[in-house]
Amino acid sequence: MRKIFLFCSTMVLAFSLNAQKLDQKIDSLILSEFKESDGPGGVFMVAQKGKPVYQKAFGMANLELDAKLNINSVFQIGSMTKQFTAIAILMLEEQGKLKVSDPISKYIPSYPNGNNITIHHLLTHTSGIKDFTKMKTIADIAQKEMTPEEMVNFFKNEPVDFAPGEKFDYNNSGYVVLGYIIELTSGETYEDFIRKNIFDKIGMTNSYYATDRKIIKNRAYGYHKKSYGYVNKTVINFSVPFASGSLMSTLDNMLKWQNALNKNLLLNSKNEMKAFTKYKLNNGKEIEYGYGWHLKSINGTATREHGGSVFGFKSMAVYIPSEDIYVLGFSNCDCNSPTQLVKDIAKLSLENLKVK
Repeated sequence: MRKIFLFCSTMVLAFSLNAQKLDQKIDSLILSEFKESDGPGGVFMVAQKGKPVYQKAFGMANLELDAKLNINSVFQIGSMTKQFTAIAILMLEEQGKLKVSDPISKYIPSYPNGNNITIHHLLTHTSGIKDFTKMKTIADIAQKEMTPEEMVNFFKNEPVDFAPGEKFDYNNSGYVVLGYIIELTSGETYEDFIRKNIFDKIGMTNSYYATDRKIIKNRAYGYHKKSYGYVNKTVINFSVPFASGSLMSTLDNMLKWQNALNKNLLLNSKNEMKAFTKYKLNNGKEIEYGYGWHLKSINGTATREHGGSVFGFKSMAVYIPSEDIYVLGFSNCDCNSPTQLVKDIAKLSLENLKVK
């Protein structure tokens, strides 16, 4: 009995020391990039089997008020919004309100070439439609309140970049169209649909459709860095990025999101796997993208990844299904990208937390 006790005590001590070493290694990685304790910073989390094993905040949430970031700070997540848009589309498909194989002309009859562009093309960035963020006239509407229909009209008549299904080219316009289709088929605003059917359902109580007007507790403010110092982020009306990049969240809430996906709380497993399937172009070439996630790998181990970038903020997350490891990082200055950092932390976590 005493031998068993000593063995268990030794195992607990070894695990504790290993976790401490991992913490130190992650700290070292982050501090090599986020060096200014009195400047904008970031928050980071590593979770395994649904629970955090590392979470820390670095730097300031508000430079004017001298307020520090904390692990509950609310960040704009940019294009990580696309995960929610994609799952919402699959939820509507499960409800029988649409099919991903449907042409978008079924919902937006006036859309040019809409008979040949499907919802699937929009989800996989293979539609060929013009990305509105690359249009010079974007500055004309960036601060205007736009309806989803007005946003679609803004880019729909632009020359296409390629025929549907011909190639993969990351595209924000496609997800704006998806948001409009969500509204048309559900009879609700995109904001309300996401809140009622996802945020409220799984307890994401600190997640929002972004707003600069509403009082949001623990809000992290966004910054740009100039040669003379930091400045407040450029103002954008969130109706412009819309379903392609207008959500806000926290580390804890994003872990709830990942856990809900793992437990199939929003979709049955068959339909949910559509989001995590690599699809093919017209020529049979496979792309490393599903619906709302990049599908890549770390040293041969499959990952699901996505980042985000919106004025003043950057985000990145990597999920490793085989080990149930989730790594997440948010930054409140677009001068500090967590993208490679989160990938490096994911690699480090895989090496240290992998189930033997």
